[in-house]
Amino acid sequence: MLRACRPRQWLKNGLVFAAPAAAGVLFTVQGFLDALIAFAAFCSAASGAYLLNDAADVEADRRHPRKRHRPIAAGLVSVRLARVVGVLLVLLAPALAALSGGWRLPLVVAGYLSLTFSYTYYLKHQEVVDLVAVAGCHVIRAFAGAIAVQVPVTSWFLVVISLGSLQLVAGKRETELRASAGNATRAILAAYTPGYLAGVRAMASGAMIVTYCLWALNEHPGPFYPISIVPFVLIVLRHNLLVDRGVGEEPEELALRDRPMQLYVVLLLLPLLIGIYLR
Repeated sequence: MLRACRPRQWLKNGLVFAAPAAAGVLFTVQGFLDALIAFAAFCSAASGAYLLNDAADVEADRRHPRKRHRPIAAGLVSVRLARVVGVLLVLLAPALAALSGGWRLPLVVAGYLSLTFSYTYYLKHQEVVDLVAVAGCHVIRAFAGAIAVQVPVTSWFLVVISLGSLQLVAGKRETELRASAGNATRAILAAYTPGYLAGVRAMASGAMIVTYCLWALNEHPGPFYPISIVPFVLIVLRHNLLVDRGVGEEPEELALRDRPMQLYVVLLLLPLLIGIYLR
């Protein structure tokens, strides 16, 4: 059951810490606790949604060379049990969010769940819209972090997060499509071509780099933010290279296993954190 909850996917929920860190409140006691509540709520929501999604897709997953090893598709966890636990986790998520002491975070979690279920049962069958829906789930995570610690969300932050999410989703779909070799187990893949998805990825990458550069150079004095441009560009280029190599189907795996990517992330965070907390 723990494997079926996909704990590695919780890495995506680390986006809730982005806004508190950028606002300089993550390392205060209250700021960290509020961000941690948001993280726990989204882990519960995501795992519940994954269980329900895998229960709904069990037949398709059994035809997939990798997904057939998931606990539900492999028969290690029954579909009925997955649905029961999934519903419980989904109900638990807003309750955890309510520990923040307000109504805004539970409302954001509810919005995330609504988008997730819309995707599971309808949007994932709609070409182009499915890309935006998955990217939107990442954006909501980042937005929730700001709501949890009650800091404003800048347009720069939302644009960079949105474009980065779109790049990841396009890369994931492109890798899935290339790996399927014309025998796609995800029906929506038949609507795409590798060239189209590569174009979306390139568009999102270019726009994101330009936006980040404008933010770093024009919005913040001092050397630390401009220095962060170099590792930021390296992260974007590295991801594109890995997708072209056919290893971008699971972005969280890249973050956990790819050493150059990990190094670039550290090099990005160091000047940003120094600039934020010196300010």
